[in-house]
Amino acid sequence: MARIIVNTNYNKLPENVINKSKLCFIDFLAVSLRGSRTKSGKAVKNLFVNGESSTVLGFEKANCTDAPLINGVFAHSLDLDDGHRFAQLHPGCSVIPASLALSEAYDKTGKEFISSIVAGYQISIILGMIINPEHRNNGFHSTGTCGTFGAAAAASKIMCLKPKDIINALGLAGTQAAGLLESDHSGTMGKHLHAGKAAQAGVISAMLAENDFTGANLIIEGNEGFLKAMVSKNHYENYKIKADNLFKSKKYHINDVYFKRYPVCRHLHSSIDAIIDIHKQMILEGTNIEDIQSIRIKTYEIASEHDDYNPQTIESIRQSLPVTSAICILNGELNLENIEIDHEIISMASKVSIDNDNDINKLYPWKRPSEVTVITKEKSYFCRADLPQGEPENPFNQYEIMHKFHNLNPKVDLDVLNVINKLESYKMNELMEILNNAFKS
Repeated sequence: MARIIVNTNYNKLPENVINKSKLCFIDFLAVSLRGSRTKSGKAVKNLFVNGESSTVLGFEKANCTDAPLINGVFAHSLDLDDGHRFAQLHPGCSVIPASLALSEAYDKTGKEFISSIVAGYQISIILGMIINPEHRNNGFHSTGTCGTFGAAAAASKIMCLKPKDIINALGLAGTQAAGLLESDHSGTMGKHLHAGKAAQAGVISAMLAENDFTGANLIIEGNEGFLKAMVSKNHYENYKIKADNLFKSKKYHINDVYFKRYPVCRHLHSSIDAIIDIHKQMILEGTNIEDIQSIRIKTYEIASEHDDYNPQTIESIRQSLPVTSAICILNGELNLENIEIDHEIISMASKVSIDNDNDINKLYPWKRPSEVTVITKEKSYFCRADLPQGEPENPFNQYEIMHKFHNLNPKVDLDVLNVINKLESYKMNELMEILNNAFKS
């Protein structure tokens, strides 16, 4: 891991990797700026905003250890941030806040910022691919755990740490890695905190390591390390084989990151795509939505487990397949404005049945399929989605990411984002001053 971080340099990065990192940054800004106005965003901002070194998006600055926590919560609070389906995590919400805070605090360039993002994504995604699905099945939220390593990697890169210090930083990151899925699936803001704490812990780890604070160099594979404590005490050789293959590969995993259209758990997106397609068919044919008798969803196991028919919070709605399905069939869309509960939505959700289909489950995680059948009084409608929109096989381009930014932050002049196309020409302090002035106005 330390070698990957040291060897990740802007001048060696392919053009498509550089371009993807800029898209990830724009997407992060879009989601985080809107996320700063959520209940959890306001709560965490009110605790910490004071300082002068690092930007808090849309607000004043904080010190470089608090800003990553705040921006990380912002980034994950809408469930709209980027992710990686094989690593089963959201890398941007922890990696970018860590990199951003220190690139300002250490007066770094856009090129150095890009290098650190790529390094952070690489480490968090590789680790996620090594340890999942076992890690997730044990109840851990990989965004919080693997994200801490990714944030430490990005921070170490920005700070130009020596290899021995990077190893200490990763060791310290591993002992702080945390995040339990109970927080996610109970519909709480603890999920948002996982991302913020991962970003903050990564920064603290790198800063301590720079000052000769030591961490375990076998934090992952040691007898009492990450693998045995948080993944499995058995099958160590299997994880080693996966790790060896991933470390030997020259692939930049940031290229496989997906972007999200809907502000809900990614496991719901294939079903939502299919339902929205059916809604369009029904409208074209003049079929009344009120005539729906049942909505049958066949999907893979993890998606089928999101079966809360009576969510009590916005966060729990984001985890509810029946309720989000009801919203989509009634509105033909799912966005921040219509994600809510009323009697009509609850009534429609009661018509949703969810089936964990064995044949579909065999395709996961290579695909995330969902088959939806809507039955009305007169006829039935069917649609299958194998992968949600925004995956690398069906990617969003810069226009679509800019459109997402505008939808989330309509008062911001999109022209200001043109500076990100010329990221390499700026010091990050200069660039963030331009952006944040536009965001605050």
